[in-house]
Amino acid sequence: MGRIIAITNQKGGVGKTTTAVNLAASLAATRRRVLLVDVDPQGNATMGCGVNKHTLAHGAYEVLMGEAKIRTVLIRAETCGFTLLPANSDLTAAEVSLMGAEHRESRLRDALVEVRSDFDYLLIDCPPSLNMLTVNALVAADGVLIPMQCEYYALEGLSALVATIERLRRVNPRLEIEGLLRTMFDPRNNLANEVSAQLIMHFGDKVYRTMIPRNVRLAEAPSFGLPALKHDATSRGALAYLALAGEMLRRDEQHAATAGVAATIPSSSREA
Repeated sequence: MGRIIAITNQKGGVGKTTTAVNLAASLAATRRRVLLVDVDPQGNATMGCGVNKHTLAHGAYEVLMGEAKIRTVLIRAETCGFTLLPANSDLTAAEVSLMGAEHRESRLRDALVEVRSDFDYLLIDCPPSLNMLTVNALVAADGVLIPMQCEYYALEGLSALVATIERLRRVNPRLEIEGLLRTMFDPRNNLANEVSAQLIMHFGDKVYRTMIPRNVRLAEAPSFGLPALKHDATSRGALAYLALAGEMLRRDEQHAATAGVAATIPSSSREA
């Protein structure tokens, strides 16, 4: 059963879509089966995979509104190495339509049930705001990956997002913070280092050790419709996302091993 991870931050311009596309490509490079789900009406993740959002016959909108089955909409992004549920500006209408729809918060979760076992990781690229599309992603997800810049206002926005996650756990008890990812990080910046230290103090090992640097190749890769790994595999940005994928996989292996050990301990021993 694949793990569903929502990649979100209510603040825009923090590297959310860059993380979604490049992490998907990096996990795929480790031979994991990956589905990237684009539920951002801007469709930037779709374009970043080399898929023209303007020519889509069907996409995430039709899936959420029950007008198409998810398997008929998925696209194999061969160059990137993973599968894509694409999106375009049609999703703007979904934000309004879902408000009065039945089971409005669980439309995406219900759709992903059909394909979840086909993938090891399902990454959801969310809009840069808390709307019904983001709520759908959080209700569907097992974990939330939060990309953020180490700037003054980032901490205030993070507090609001954490509060939102806590509220949604009443609907989705599985939901937890997968990790905090420091993006566009410049170690020469004193403020960045101060904010980074505060993150580690408050969130501990939830903060990924991997940091994503500012990188020209990483920034220009979307204009070629490619993740950085396929644009320039030796660039600092591409290597950073490969490192992030490796860190995620090690965390998951450790978690699985810990859960396995706990499962083998007799209940009477655990109670003691």
